[in-house]
Amino acid sequence: MHKKISIEQSKISDGINFVENGLTELKIAKKQRIKTMLVAEEALVKLTEHAESQDDQIGISLNKNLNRIYVNMTLRGQEFQLIQGYTVEEVLNRENDDQQSSQEEEGMIRDILLRSNKDQLRYKNKNHTNMVEIMVQKNPHAMAIQTMFALAAAIVVGMLMKTFVPDTVNTALNDNIFSSISTMFLNALKMIVGPVVFFSIVSSISQFGDLKEVGRIGGKIMGFYMLTTLLAILSSTGIFYVFQPGDPRLASKLTADVSAIASSDVSISIKDTIVNIIPSNFVKPFLESNMLQLIFLAILIGIALGKIGDYSKILKDIFEACNSLFLKITVILVQFIPIATFASVLTVILKTGPDVLLSMLAMLGTFTVGIIVMLGIYCLLILLIGHLTPVPFIKKYSPTMLQVFGLASSNAAIIVNMDACEHKLGIPKKIYSLSIPLGATVNMDGTCIYLVIFGMTLARIFGVEISGGMLLSMFFSVLVLSVGAPGVPGAGLVCLSVLLTQMQVPLAGIGLVMGMDSLLGMMRAMSNSLGDVAASLIVAKSEKILDMEKYMERSREEE
Repeated sequence: MHKKISIEQSKISDGINFVENGLTELKIAKKQRIKTMLVAEEALVKLTEHAESQDDQIGISLNKNLNRIYVNMTLRGQEFQLIQGYTVEEVLNRENDDQQSSQEEEGMIRDILLRSNKDQLRYKNKNHTNMVEIMVQKNPHAMAIQTMFALAAAIVVGMLMKTFVPDTVNTALNDNIFSSISTMFLNALKMIVGPVVFFSIVSSISQFGDLKEVGRIGGKIMGFYMLTTLLAILSSTGIFYVFQPGDPRLASKLTADVSAIASSDVSISIKDTIVNIIPSNFVKPFLESNMLQLIFLAILIGIALGKIGDYSKILKDIFEACNSLFLKITVILVQFIPIATFASVLTVILKTGPDVLLSMLAMLGTFTVGIIVMLGIYCLLILLIGHLTPVPFIKKYSPTMLQVFGLASSNAAIIVNMDACEHKLGIPKKIYSLSIPLGATVNMDGTCIYLVIFGMTLARIFGVEISGGMLLSMFFSVLVLSVGAPGVPGAGLVCLSVLLTQMQVPLAGIGLVMGMDSLLGMMRAMSNSLGDVAASLIVAKSEKILDMEKYMERSREEE
């Protein structure tokens, strides 16, 4: 949509009416319409005050694209400062000054209004023309739509390339372009995830009034995570016995180079997992992105922050500023999700032909059923424990689920999950800034489903009998592996190799999974993140700090 009008400088009211009619036509909520019109009126007054000629007309346009709705206003004139930076206290003090003119007072009040909406305003002067842009609203589903389009385009392009382009060319393009794009994007996210987790948790804990509150909320979060982990293991075991995927005839076809995977050192010892939580130095956890160690450091510093007296406020402000900085960097990186999704999915298609996908359809279908069942379990827990209807949760979080699917990483999804918690579900920062980073490390329900179904399926293919003792041993291994597994792409394959060794299943079975592990990783990350957000919602409700108005309000698309 694009609407444009030109008005005389003396008829600002005509421009406001034009903006109001356009916003009404676009079905913008009444509160947002009023705020936009107030900001537009004040901006128009400032434009006319600095006009080059009173005969020039003001250009006003209302624009809508996939990402946002915004108002543009232009008028020839000298460059000026749109926002002066007055405070409310300064205005109140000036009002008590008899010598202060009413015109100056109005200017200061106008500046405060513009300043309060500065995040929505953009100003520049180009070729002696002043231009003001007012952001009305961002499309909450724009990123999801772009990601969906990228996903569909990758599938179509991948199939066409597999059909019409020689394999040598596909391999060269994939190795040199598509996989490189995906790797660069994931490297960028892995670069930032350590500082994000660290500063987020420090800032979160510093908000609590006392350690009892931290312990109570942290205990609820961890209790819920352990509950859903056990439910994921039990439900996926039941699903395996219902569908019983795995054709023993595939055993003869399974060959793979698993030396790199098999040599990976992944411990399933509870003792080692607990001991390794405490780092040997301060820098190492950041260099290795060791989430458990980073969480330990963040909790320790957050607790100590409230015990150092006069320096506490200064350090809290510094940590909060660092938290905002790294979150902003991540927001910038997240804008490239559609490109990364296209490259990642295209890599999966080029590496995995349709024939191989069909042969593994039973396993993939069983795993998908496991993910869907776990979604139902989350909804049931939200209803029974949280005493909330799960419908808004599913409707509002589903676009974020698609983004997480494209990221294929629980750690990389931390930012989009935090954003969904705050802006869509009404979960306060003191909850999600602790639960989401913690969940990205220890709450791996999707990984549990993956390990159980594929571990038992490969055991069936190779004729390995799963006795009662082996089943209990597998449950224990899956529980510890899910807690210790890093939330990054490829970690599931390493954990599966450890589980297969534990179950005495030949590692050649990895070859059946390796080709589609990227796709499976996307599904695992989606389920993992779903559990993290569900836990955050239930804990916020139990603490009576959930913004029920925001949680229950309908999306703009429904209105």
